Amino acid sequence: MATTMPPMLTLTDAAAERVKELIAKSEKPVLGLRIGVKSRGCSGLSYSVEYAEEQKKFEDVVEDKGVKLFIDPTAVMFLIGSEMDYVDDKFQSGFTFTNPNEKGRCGCGESFHV
Repeated sequence: MATTMPPMLTLTDAAAERVKELIAKSEKPVLGLRIGVKSRGCSGLSYSVEYAEEQKKFEDVVEDKGVKLFIDPTAVMFLIGSEMDYVDDKFQSGFTFTNPNEKGRCGCGESFHV
């Protein structure tokens, strides 16, 4: 019996709308956003989000809800099955990730470990 891999990364409607807004506001032509994971913070890893002007070698491309996300190849194993959301409330504003691979987060929520 074959098992189906979960999608690399999915977006909520709010995240897709925010990505579209950011792309529209960019001063340079961009294809989408690049999602990565960097060594940082008290738990070891944090998410990175930046404009993607081109697809880099070995990047996976996720197309969801009309936007493209370019996944840094070093982040793939950390992101499989994750959901990207956008939150804008009185306490915070920014992209958030629900990641089934996380084993824990630091107290401030800026970093995680797997």
